[in-house]
Amino acid sequence: MEKGKLITPSRATAIVVSNMIGTGVYTSLGLQAAGVNSILALILIWITGGLVALCGALTYGELAARIPKSGGEYIFLSRIFHPAFGFLSGFISMTIGFAAPLAIAAIALGTYAGNLIPVPPMITAIVVIILLTVLNSSSFRTGANFNFVTTTLNIILILTLCTAGIIKGGHSDFAFTFTRADFKQVINPAFAVSLVYVSFAYSGWNSAAYITHQVKDPVKNLPVIFITGTLIVMTLYTLLNFVFLYTVPIDELKGKVDVAFLAARNIFGEMGGKFVAVLISIGLVASINSLLILGPRVTQALADDYGPLGFLGKENRNGSPFYATILLTVISLALIWTSTFEQIMTLIGFTLSIFTIASVTGLFVLRHRMKKNNESFYHTFGYPFIPLFFIIVEGCMMVYVFANRPVQSLAGLGITLCGLIVYFLLVKSKQNAIS
Repeated sequence: MEKGKLITPSRATAIVVSNMIGTGVYTSLGLQAAGVNSILALILIWITGGLVALCGALTYGELAARIPKSGGEYIFLSRIFHPAFGFLSGFISMTIGFAAPLAIAAIALGTYAGNLIPVPPMITAIVVIILLTVLNSSSFRTGANFNFVTTTLNIILILTLCTAGIIKGGHSDFAFTFTRADFKQVINPAFAVSLVYVSFAYSGWNSAAYITHQVKDPVKNLPVIFITGTLIVMTLYTLLNFVFLYTVPIDELKGKVDVAFLAARNIFGEMGGKFVAVLISIGLVASINSLLILGPRVTQALADDYGPLGFLGKENRNGSPFYATILLTVISLALIWTSTFEQIMTLIGFTLSIFTIASVTGLFVLRHRMKKNNESFYHTFGYPFIPLFFIIVEGCMMVYVFANRPVQSLAGLGITLCGLIVYFLLVKSKQNAIS
């Protein structure tokens, strides 16, 4: 790719941030408060989730430096373990792994935007996806610059909400202390359950690995992008939830999903609802745009390795994989039309975690193979404890998800394994072409 079409680290960091910030941070605190009755414990849940994501980011920084090619888990697993294992990850990403969250974000955008403009949610969702598809297909840098602007605006609005909340003052019952009762809440099983949902809110910290070849000097910059993006989101999430708890009593939050509205109403009065609608809508536009940037790059990586998919990997003159972007758009619009994206997300969530854990585990394999670790590029801080911590925590959460959603987890594995059929057909096709 020509240097003029590469994006700066700041643009890439914005893509990571926008892909991470979704509706989860605005809605999940009420569900956590239903089982955890401590302000300190609730804040610690978000800090802990952020630390787990940061451990993943620290590890992926070295993986990306050692294997500087776009494609994320597809590339990592193919190079470290076996092409078939990597293909399974890429197959899910190419088909529904990005399309389902894109559809969910678009419908959520339509719902929140409905508070500002009198347009049916589905119409808004479809129009926004099509417009952003055109934007990203016409120019990769324009799409990245647009993402940078919307992400910056979203961060400014979040900080505005937090600043106004702190200036407004806390409710009379607010007490940020550490007592034996608070400690009991931390070791409460509900704390672990809440951590599962928080981990989903932090998903997307690995986004930069999908656009490696379109970032300037990736070996040097990608580790910084991973770490900076995750730290920004961790800070925003912790601050935002602190303000929610500071302005709304826990008893009023319990079981509620509109916690952002409750906080904004206490801060801004009746205009709070409008503010939240604007805040979340802008964040979702940035999130949709980042998914349209990231998803096609995984498809492109697969297409480069498998001849029959080659047309999907072709970039237009502006550096965008046009056909891969169109494929993602078509699948996401089909999911919106059939309203099946939520079921699919439940199915694949468990499987995607397997690939992430396997990628982090792959760093141990890479280091063992190479023996020497005196290379000049970035090495994981706190190795081997940082990746081990990530593997253990994520592994425990996977056990929890499987225990509580065994049918969906097994179905997700089944759908993923269907990718093996496609893989062997592609390999056979390649062998026939050679012979």
